[in-house]
Amino acid sequence: MSQSGVLKRSTILIHGSVGMPLAIIGYPLVVYLPPFYAQEVGLNMALMAIVLVIARLSDVITDPLIGTLSDRWQTRIGRRKPWLIMGTPVMLLGTVMIFMPPEGAGISHLLTWTIIMYLGWTMVTLPYGAWGAELSSLYHQRSRVTASREGFVLIGLFLAALAPAVVQAMGAKFQAGDTDGVLMQTLIWMIGTNGELSTGYGPILASMAWLLIILLPLTVFMVVTRVKEAPPQSVQRTDWKQGMRVLKNNGPFKRMILMLLIVVTGESFRNALSVFFMQHVIQIQAQIGLMYLLYFGVGILGIPFWLILGKRIGKHKAFCVAVGVSSASILGMFFLQAGQLVPFAVMFAVKGFCFAAFQFLPLSMLADIVDVDTARSKEHRTGLFFAMSGMAQKLAMAFGLGLSLGLLALVGFDATQVVHTDGQLMALRLLYIIGPVLLYIAAFAVAWNYPLTSDRHERIHQWIQRRNVRLQVEP
Repeated sequence: MSQSGVLKRSTILIHGSVGMPLAIIGYPLVVYLPPFYAQEVGLNMALMAIVLVIARLSDVITDPLIGTLSDRWQTRIGRRKPWLIMGTPVMLLGTVMIFMPPEGAGISHLLTWTIIMYLGWTMVTLPYGAWGAELSSLYHQRSRVTASREGFVLIGLFLAALAPAVVQAMGAKFQAGDTDGVLMQTLIWMIGTNGELSTGYGPILASMAWLLIILLPLTVFMVVTRVKEAPPQSVQRTDWKQGMRVLKNNGPFKRMILMLLIVVTGESFRNALSVFFMQHVIQIQAQIGLMYLLYFGVGILGIPFWLILGKRIGKHKAFCVAVGVSSASILGMFFLQAGQLVPFAVMFAVKGFCFAAFQFLPLSMLADIVDVDTARSKEHRTGLFFAMSGMAQKLAMAFGLGLSLGLLALVGFDATQVVHTDGQLMALRLLYIIGPVLLYIAAFAVAWNYPLTSDRHERIHQWIQRRNVRLQVEP
């Protein structure tokens, strides 16, 4: 990290690498965990859903607490690094116990270890996000930092989409009698049960756990040892309630949070219905895994485009472009019929291309918003800001998921049935298309007149620098 705020490429890449294992755990939690515990462990689906919601609500307490503590806790190695070091084993232990449960695991096992896993996740992700925002005070350098991190997130999602295909293919070979070979024996030892490799959800979750066991400690070690934290700031300290009042009075923050709430709700709404739409409307169940590989792969390729566009027209305007293109691609899916794989793949890939902008542009905007608070309050509460945005995203994800599945049940759609009426399929089609598009349009309207532009941020940044110099020379 240079004094000018311009970061080395190696610094940006090493710091961003932690996003890869963090993404790997998020994907199976949504896609594979519920069917595994319902079908293979034997837990009641309704009770399991309540448990997962309760576990997620624990973040309401831990997010602001850890965010504030990581802002204030000064150690010899920094404020953010100790949390990553402590949080990594907690997160790994919780994940292993959830993804590879012992025989006889029940609902209390799932609740306890999910809460522990989320605690470790918060200990890692919040200080890590705040650390990234502090690497540079420059508007476009922050875009590079968040783009790198979200690029690794997309790589992690790509690996998380690839692993099930590989595991299931190897499981099918084992079931067909092909049990020899070093790779097969290694997989049986790592993710098999009683010397066998099945094609169920258990081996898939176990493979995700192993990916996390390998990648999370490695990337955390690299970032802790190779990337410096920003120098500690001399700040005034206020209580937590006063800090919340500052957030309430921060206009750009309120607009950005509203934008984030809306677009994440739309994404969660659509994600919850995507598999149903592909399976029952487009009828491409055998290609669903391939579609997600395409989705995340194109998303990785889209990062440089959105980074350049954000630099040229502003982050909020680039976000609006992504929202508009996403809406157009989803609306196009309304006219597709069963079996139209290629047209769907093209439109799904366009949506994946925009997914990268949804990932990193709001977080980069949040880093700029912190400077507004610093200019007004003379404090450096990056962790608190990221904690509140993290809470907003988690609440939006839960709301979008519950709303979409609730509406789907309301129209009489039963996912366990093989055959559905034309009315049920039309209802699914309308929900998948209209629901997220309406939310995207609302997010577009909120983001279009976002006030914290590049020029305004540069004036705020220069003012903070002049004030810091003045405070240093005053007796």
